[in-house]
Amino acid sequence: MSLRYYLAAVNILVFLLYGWDKYQAAHNGWRISEKTLLAGALLGGGPGALAAMRIFHHKTRKAAFRFGVPVILVIEAAAYVYLKFVR
Repeated sequence: MSLRYYLAAVNILVFLLYGWDKYQAAHNGWRISEKTLLAGALLGGGPGALAAMRIFHHKTRKAAFRFGVPVILVIEAAAYVYLKFVR
């Protein structure tokens, strides 16, 4: 599978996970663990996680998400540039 397809699929999945968790939080339903949400961002879903945080206003007060997701995104962007253009 191409790296682009993998990243697209992971980011869509992570975006949907954050959206689902926000919906469940508003309706007192079953929640997705913070570890799972952060793991999705670490597996290449940084852009999807950050977009979902902004759009759904979800997990924006938690320091692990407020600072962690942007750091993950920067690391992933650097890794992508390295893998795509330098290597």
